[in-house]
Amino acid sequence: MTALLIFNRSIDWLNRQFGRIAAWCVLIACVVSAGNAISRYTVSVSSNAWLEIQWYLFGAMFLLIAPLTLKLNEHVRVDVIFGNLKPRTQAWIDLICGVLFLMPMVVLIGRLAWPVFAESLAIHETSSNAGGLPRWPVKLLVPLGFTLLALQGLSEIIKRAAVLSGHLDQSPSYEKPLQ
Repeated sequence: MTALLIFNRSIDWLNRQFGRIAAWCVLIACVVSAGNAISRYTVSVSSNAWLEIQWYLFGAMFLLIAPLTLKLNEHVRVDVIFGNLKPRTQAWIDLICGVLFLMPMVVLIGRLAWPVFAESLAIHETSSNAGGLPRWPVKLLVPLGFTLLALQGLSEIIKRAAVLSGHLDQSPSYEKPLQ
């Protein structure tokens, strides 16, 4: 179990790094959006590429922050019920739901997304909009994001199993969000 907990910390660290990248994507998207609006209304210059990069950055934000959201326990759940349960019961629910629902879904979506990315890369797909961007980078985000989410799901399953087996004294403490 010790080796699994070390592996678990590595996954948590990795997803924290991707969370930082997602946070930078927010700033970059704001700058691009403001720059695009300023150039469009002051000098009447704009490009579809500027709009598309905003969409790509939004996709990156969403897909790269999801694993950290799971790690920080900030994902959507029915806290009215779950929050009133004992920590051991919470660990059981998280473990069972992680194994039966989360892992199969993220593996399936990640697996289905890979051929879509591979085909886009192979044919050098670009946006149909004038001045549009290549599509493969944003299509790579889907299998990457779901792979990271699968790893974080595995990490959370390991934590819950460690709590239930007595290798962790309490339910895993959730860290504060990115500073």
